[in-house]
Amino acid sequence: MSALLEVKDLKTYFYTVDGVLPAVDGISFSINKGETLGIVGESGSGKSVTARSVMRLIPDPPGKIEEGSILFNGEDILAKKEQDMQKIRGNKIAMIFQDPMTSLNPLFTIGNQIMESIMLHQRSSKKEAREKAIEMLKLVGIPSPERRIGDFPHQMSGGMRQRVMIAMALSCQPDLLIADEPTTALDVTIQAQILELISDIKEKFNMAVMIITHDLGVVAGVADRVIVMYSGKIMEYGDIRSLFSSPLHPYTRGLMDSIPKLDSEERRLKSIAGTLPSLTEHITGCRFASRCSVAKSLCHIKEPSLVDVDGRSVRCFLYSDGERD
Repeated sequence: MSALLEVKDLKTYFYTVDGVLPAVDGISFSINKGETLGIVGESGSGKSVTARSVMRLIPDPPGKIEEGSILFNGEDILAKKEQDMQKIRGNKIAMIFQDPMTSLNPLFTIGNQIMESIMLHQRSSKKEAREKAIEMLKLVGIPSPERRIGDFPHQMSGGMRQRVMIAMALSCQPDLLIADEPTTALDVTIQAQILELISDIKEKFNMAVMIITHDLGVVAGVADRVIVMYSGKIMEYGDIRSLFSSPLHPYTRGLMDSIPKLDSEERRLKSIAGTLPSLTEHITGCRFASRCSVAKSLCHIKEPSLVDVDGRSVRCFLYSDGERD
């Protein structure tokens, strides 16, 4: 089965007064129809830039997709003209952004904003678009959708606004839904509801989903496979069960250790020492070496390659013969 989305050696750089920032530096992955892929990492690891690269929403200048290909249904979207991309965005590939309050226009009702997408992509009449908008609001669990369709964003809670964003993203039944930190700033109960909603809708429409988050706990119950990113690189890539049962990369282990556990007697959460290196720094070795508790001298002078370990990919000399080079 050919992948719905196939990203190959993607490099997205930003050109600033401080130098070139390799925000995404040679990553490759794929997503099949009906599958959920999680992309996890700290802020600044390149997750959102990856998502925006797939949508062709990198601001140029200062950003630029330097190399690689992004195949969607077998076609390279990087080779498409902007007018062709406008037919794909919101129609075939839809995106839920982090903050629904800033993503929704405060001057228009939520109904108008959902209807706009439907009329643009599906050539529907205003009446048909309104009916579809009400149907979508009902699908995402908004009560009294016939009445709430006339509400403005500020009249809704954060959780309801996020549901509106999901309704808008799904209004044209896309093949791929990208959710960029969809539960940020929501309380734990609402987070669980939003994640369950995304999973239910994925099953209903047999969509592929790419979920971006800094929290491994978020992807635990929804993802089939997961990518762990750090400083623009993939550190580990594999199925979610294997990754949770036996994380391979020291960075993945650090992220796992930072998740609160109900059966733990420790009062303080563990954290990963140090901070992400600046993307303007020229790093010759492993990008995680300065924060790694098991780093060797080789790790500071040579970058490890992604190697296959029991069906997973991991970028670490612990699993390669780099020590003997």
